[in-house]
Amino acid sequence: MKKTVKRPNQKQVRPRELSLSFGEQDALDIMSYAGLEENTDYLCIDGVYIRTLFISGYPFVAASGWLDSLINFNHDTDISYHLHEVNALAALPKLGRKITELESTKRAMLRDGKIVGSEVTDPLESAIELRDKIQRGQEKLFQMSIYVTVRGDSLEELNKTTKLLEATLSARLFYSKVARYQQLEALQSVLPRAEDQLMQKRNLDSSSAALTFPFMSSELVQESGILYGVNKSNNSLVILDRFSLHNANSIVFAQSGSGKSYTTKVEILRQLMQGTKVIVIDPEREYKLLTESVKGTYIKLSARSKQKINPFDLATTFHSSSDLSEHAQDLTEVISLMAEGLSAREKAAVDKAILKVYRKAKEQPLLEEFYAELQKLGQLKLYERLEKYISGSLATVFNAQTNINLDNRLVIFDIKDLPESLRQIMMLIISNFVQNQVKARPEKRLLIIDEGWMLLEHEESARFVAGLVRRARKYYLGVSIISQQANDFLKSDYGRAIASQSALRILMRQDTTTIKNVVSEFNLSEYERQFLLTCERGDALLIADQNHVAVKVVASDKEHPLITTNPLELYAP
Repeated sequence: MKKTVKRPNQKQVRPRELSLSFGEQDALDIMSYAGLEENTDYLCIDGVYIRTLFISGYPFVAASGWLDSLINFNHDTDISYHLHEVNALAALPKLGRKITELESTKRAMLRDGKIVGSEVTDPLESAIELRDKIQRGQEKLFQMSIYVTVRGDSLEELNKTTKLLEATLSARLFYSKVARYQQLEALQSVLPRAEDQLMQKRNLDSSSAALTFPFMSSELVQESGILYGVNKSNNSLVILDRFSLHNANSIVFAQSGSGKSYTTKVEILRQLMQGTKVIVIDPEREYKLLTESVKGTYIKLSARSKQKINPFDLATTFHSSSDLSEHAQDLTEVISLMAEGLSAREKAAVDKAILKVYRKAKEQPLLEEFYAELQKLGQLKLYERLEKYISGSLATVFNAQTNINLDNRLVIFDIKDLPESLRQIMMLIISNFVQNQVKARPEKRLLIIDEGWMLLEHEESARFVAGLVRRARKYYLGVSIISQQANDFLKSDYGRAIASQSALRILMRQDTTTIKNVVSEFNLSEYERQFLLTCERGDALLIADQNHVAVKVVASDKEHPLITTNPLELYAP
């Protein structure tokens, strides 16, 4: 069937004539299409191919977000709902007859010795339950029609999009059909005129109908923010200001190779443009190229490095005894990690020695001065455990005055050349150093700790980082923890505390071993679970306070060469 329709008495006007006579022409003549071609299963309007489908079957059980697959379908679609309430007095007799038919069928099958399957028992139980709820006033009955119009620039593209939509819906047990020989009526039913000319209705109770709303996809746009990427639901831009959330902390969970470092570098570049100072602890030397490109400060910390951080360095002047007490507690965590744990008696001695060296020192005290105080206090076992940091193989790492500063807008701490046993200690010392600097001069800063799961391996470092994240907001600091070990992170009490204190969560591709804990911790829907299991590199689920948005992280052509770690791009001849 093929039919071409043209509006009668349509004037053929050239563009120039149209612009000159705009005020004189009929508004309908200007706005409407030039011609419409009607076929069996599609329409062609001014060269655009259009097809309308209707949902003919629904899943047996309705669940929250059961139409997410339709709402988030990543193609150009127009979706129309038609909802009509059914009078209970008219519905109950029909429902009663249906129950009688199903019960008769069941009795006949039992009489003949046949097995009564779910195709009889399920509708019977549902009909009885619905009848009882309608009689009690707990439910109402509605007739619902759902129509979806897809379009394409060619018939081939239209057919491809149609098959994709049908497959997407059938995967969630929705059955759809093309409105054959009724495409014109179907299009009229989709237009915002509240006219259901197609009349493809299905009965739903009020609970099931309510689960189809709110009919919208998430958007996240804040004028003061930076661009994170493109919303995968509706191709809008995701623009977020993390400092406008209830805190500026974030966590990033992703499998290796999912794009977590790439995503972080994109954010760093755009935060720098907003005037935010960024400090990064880099255990894998992934940020060196980025530092050079923006003329940042690159600090390489190792046993042979001339750049040093004194664990006892304190940038601020104490205004009260509580300031010194808080700093002493943080230093105790550092010493405990260096000594591989402290007993209660040793912690008391460490606290006493720290207070003494600060009261005696005219400038920043050194580790060797603290070491000498421990000897005076008779802590020989602890004295022996710390000896390697004073006169042993690690004497050049921690026992020196600080000779670096954080004045640059981007500062990278490279700890790749440190032995594995020292990386945690150095990450803790850097974090403590940054915290002291921030306290002395609060300004808009971002501290990024890559491979942050390492800090959760010991209670001392985990407790320190949890405290840092909790206090960061007071000093205009945002702390970002990046980890590919989501299970290890979320199994720890301190890890969960860090996650709960992070207003921004960026979740990238997960595998079946981690997805259960991630879904449980962040209360994700089934659609979000499937998205994290199947998403591509660079895709992320961004959670900002209560907003959940699936986003594709994108970098500009000028940003990409500065942040990529793809070996094929970096080392290709």
